[in-house]
Amino acid sequence: MATTTTHASSLSFLLSHPHSASPNPRLPLRGRPAAHRVRCATDAAASAPQPAAATKHRRAADENIREEAARHRAPNHNFSAWYAPFPPTPNGDPDERYSLDEIVYRSSSGGLLDVRHDMEALARFPGSYWRDLFDSRVGRTTWPYGSGVWSKKEFVLPEIDPDHIVSLFEGNSNLFWAERLGRDHLGGMNDLWVKHCGISHTGSFKDLGMTVLVSQVNRLRRAPLSRPIAGVGCASTGDTSAALSAYCAAAGIPAIVFLPANRISLEQLIQPIANGATVLSLDTDFDGCMRLIREVTAELPIYLANSLNSLRLEGQKTAAIEILQQFDWEVPDWVIVPGGNLGNIYAFYKGFEMCRVLGLVDRVPRLVCAQAANANPLYRYYKSGWTEFLPQIAEPTFASAIQIGDPVSVDRAVVALKATNGIVEEATEEELMNAMSLADRTGMFACPHTGVALAALFKLRDQHIIGPNDRTVVVSTAHGLKFSQSKIDYHDSKIEDMACKYANPPVSVKADFGAVMDVLKKRLKGKL
Repeated sequence: MATTTTHASSLSFLLSHPHSASPNPRLPLRGRPAAHRVRCATDAAASAPQPAAATKHRRAADENIREEAARHRAPNHNFSAWYAPFPPTPNGDPDERYSLDEIVYRSSSGGLLDVRHDMEALARFPGSYWRDLFDSRVGRTTWPYGSGVWSKKEFVLPEIDPDHIVSLFEGNSNLFWAERLGRDHLGGMNDLWVKHCGISHTGSFKDLGMTVLVSQVNRLRRAPLSRPIAGVGCASTGDTSAALSAYCAAAGIPAIVFLPANRISLEQLIQPIANGATVLSLDTDFDGCMRLIREVTAELPIYLANSLNSLRLEGQKTAAIEILQQFDWEVPDWVIVPGGNLGNIYAFYKGFEMCRVLGLVDRVPRLVCAQAANANPLYRYYKSGWTEFLPQIAEPTFASAIQIGDPVSVDRAVVALKATNGIVEEATEEELMNAMSLADRTGMFACPHTGVALAALFKLRDQHIIGPNDRTVVVSTAHGLKFSQSKIDYHDSKIEDMACKYANPPVSVKADFGAVMDVLKKRLKGKL
């Protein structure tokens, strides 16, 4: 089994108290619950926050689910969250913070911001209460708690009015037991799982963060705040633009998308177009698009939706909490996450660590960040012993969504990896495409980014770092259908300088019984 992670300090500067930068020593640190524990909603105090009450009869035909939820509004328990500098600077103002209702992306020193929660208020209720509350909401249509993100509303945006939430009932993605891949190709791993975050409305994990960001924008635009936000904009390598455009379309908010020309799949390109976004195809890479969108949002009343904006990470962290739920609140040993702009590896850490600090679980898993070798600045930083980070010009990669050479969230990723005794691994183009294609042969339909994570898993198994009995979760960030052209090229063996080891092209056969039998006997030789 993997070694249990020891924390010299918890999220002392990430999960804060209203008037203190240090963790509360009274926070409960409860052990992991038994696998077959009996859940009891009465564990919590009578005043604990409750899910919306279920009605005995179907709601009236002229009432929608928002109106129904308003009739069963939960009491206000004064949970709160705010922006604070990430990480706190030694000479900075210890009291620097900003309301989530402010439009601010950087701290006074120019650094990143992070969403902090009032952990003291949340810790008034034991971990057993939060487990039961979150479990009670799974798979329902009760607004907004049926969403995999908003079922954890108290841990995400506790103060937002449910009527301002823009949700497409995202999340609740399946945990795929990769039985044959682990058994036949990874040395008998019997506890290998793939978290299919790409099984979401727009086909990627970006939905988890975008529902939070667009909901907050919706709140800002509506009375009594009525902020003059004309639209929401992002630079994207594909998936962010798809998620932003869908959620903005659902909310009736204009979306503006900057895409690098000829560097994303047609399947990704058509999504923001279909959702009515203003799409600008720019003759630059993602980093160039990012620089331009930041300049534009500084001049125009357009809200920035990139992962520089830490609101998105609050939604993305719920995938980590979902994994814990799906294992009945048992903690996996390893979680492997593809990394590009590097916000997601931090989001997973934040979700796991928040559950640990609040007593839902007793430890966190070790994290692995997997990068494409053609865009691997974090890997190089890791290999240098964290001594020097050097941005790079990312080379083309089939894992186009992580083709980023100057990631915004590099400092966040380093915090997550150091806190979990984590690892950074890389995958060449051939390694990632072969890993993806081998996984497909065992029943998956993986995207190239998942191939990067799977290739990292193969390497860590070969090095005996991940053991055959370690419970391991590979995070799949997008649906394979978004990258069908790369699969077509692979199986046609049309990729230059790549052997395409698992190519499986169709066989052209005459419409003749004898010809068909000859092919089948050849293909099934030894199996007939």
